Amino acid sequence: MVTIIILLIGAAILTAGLYYRRQAGNDPESRKIYGIAALIGAAILIAAAVKALAFGL
Repeated sequence: MVTIIILLIGAAILTAGLYYRRQAGNDPESRKIYGIAALIGAAILIAAAVKALAFGL
C-alpha cells in the first residue's frame, strides 16, 4: 500500500514539475527550479518502481 502511494506522489511531482517548467516560458531560473523538481519526482517514481518490482507492492 505504501509503495502505491509513493508511486503516485512521485508521478504527481514529476507531472507538476514538467507542467510548470513548460509554463515558465523564458525565465531560466524558474525553468531550472521546475526541472529539478521534475528530476526529483522521476527519481522517487523510479525508486518506488524498482522497489515494487523487487519486493512486490
